[in-house]
Amino acid sequence: MDIQSIKQRFGIIGNSILLVRSIDVALQVAPADLSVLIFGESGVGKEVFPQIIHQYSSRKHGTYIAVNCGAIPEGTIDSELFGHEKGSFTGAYESRKGYFEVANGGTIFLDEVAELPVSTQVRLLRVLESGEFIKVGSSKVVKTNVRVIAATNVDLHKAIQQGKFREDLFYRLNTVPIEIPPLRDRKEDIPLLFRKFALDVAERNRMPAIELTVEAMNMLVDYRWPGNIRQLRNITEQISIIEQNRQITPDIMKRYLPDYYESKLPALYDSIDQKTFATEREILYKILFDLKNDVTDLKKLVLDIVQNSSSKIEIHDDNARLLRKLYDDTDSVIEPEIPTSKLEIKKVNKNDIQDTEEIIEESLSLEDKEIELIRKALDKHQGKRKYAANELGISERTLYRKIKEYNIGT
Repeated sequence: MDIQSIKQRFGIIGNSILLVRSIDVALQVAPADLSVLIFGESGVGKEVFPQIIHQYSSRKHGTYIAVNCGAIPEGTIDSELFGHEKGSFTGAYESRKGYFEVANGGTIFLDEVAELPVSTQVRLLRVLESGEFIKVGSSKVVKTNVRVIAATNVDLHKAIQQGKFREDLFYRLNTVPIEIPPLRDRKEDIPLLFRKFALDVAERNRMPAIELTVEAMNMLVDYRWPGNIRQLRNITEQISIIEQNRQITPDIMKRYLPDYYESKLPALYDSIDQKTFATEREILYKILFDLKNDVTDLKKLVLDIVQNSSSKIEIHDDNARLLRKLYDDTDSVIEPEIPTSKLEIKKVNKNDIQDTEEIIEESLSLEDKEIELIRKALDKHQGKRKYAANELGISERTLYRKIKEYNIGT
């Protein structure tokens, strides 16, 4: 199937490799009739992918129902999903079919599935395992044949650890995972999305479309977009309606991106994921501590060689300076870059003179250490980034960024 025709049919805009990969996975899993779990931040457009899966599956002529689990009160969620019998609770004046009964033979999309109460998760697990459920206030088992597609913007591994989400339900839903990339990882798509939104609002309101200067567009691309596509659309509509000048400059753009400069400093400021920043800082501290220990061990090794030698030792001037530098202060702060060198030691004996050369090389690059940790975690978990990220104590989004930055193959 042609990816471009899929994008046109479902109104998907962008040519990012990550986006195309997500669409391709959705097309591949569509005919398989398996449960799918879609991951992605709020506002990335997760709701489009269940429609793609449904339309290209054998259930395309069946009912498709999308349910926002976070928008239904906890007291009525079971009734909404599984139905109820007349008189089962106050206000139940007649029997009602739930979404799982209505969608029999079709597809049901459970958006924000992590918001489901634990008791409802148990009911959902039974439907996934046996296709059976019981209406509220009834003892009769009802059969249904529904494909379940779920989506969440929550880290379900943490939710499981906190007891908010059932682990067995996670594995039933996560038969095929699809991750939708955030807008900040699709920078090449931002100008395309902006122009589309600007043209749409201009057409609806019968006004000229706004245009950005090169500098203003660069600001748009550099921004982190915590609200993703939804935020970009809202800002484009605001500017289109409020600004009289159709040529948007950086000064105008700053009014709508008040935290622009902070957003360019993700290592110092991250309003979206403060926990990720904290864990990354802990990893850096650990790396620095390990490096310090390595240097200390290196100094002790060289010192032992010098002290245990029974013969006279002659050290060339250049190497002597390096040796003194190593012994100056064991507890000193590690410099960002310390050049490696060769320590040449000459032993002078009574009968003969034998020259030996020992090469001591120690990489003190934080980048190398970080790459090594990432590679080990990926190898340990057979390339599964979610588990590798959990092992490293960072978010999967951060791990993906570092894999891309360091060009680490999995």
